[in-house]
Amino acid sequence: MSEYFQDYIAVAAFAAFGVVLVALTLGITYLVRPSNPGKEKLSTYECGVDPVGDGWNQTFVRYYIFGLLFVLFDVEAVFIFPWAIVAEDLGLPGVIAVIIFILTLLEGLLYAVRKGVLKWE
Repeated sequence: MSEYFQDYIAVAAFAAFGVVLVALTLGITYLVRPSNPGKEKLSTYECGVDPVGDGWNQTFVRYYIFGLLFVLFDVEAVFIFPWAIVAEDLGLPGVIAVIIFILTLLEGLLYAVRKGVLKWE
């Protein structure tokens, strides 16, 4: 067998070992765990507050927009930090590209502020 396929066999062996380990762990926890459901355990848990209503509630869109803005600026940080490490090597074109990138993000933030997305009611 060629050395090329031996690498794939090693990867497949480790993947199979991982699957067996996960299955074994789940099987052991299924056998060992206690199972005594009751009325209190089957009821909805809301941070210590007794549940009121039927459990269906409409979520406001602003929560999703707020989360999307967080992800946007989190991803921005993923791009900015590596740039800061190699900023000296990039020279003026790299600085201009990052300034354009930051100005685009600031434009998006300004748009969100003008639309009132960040106002919490």
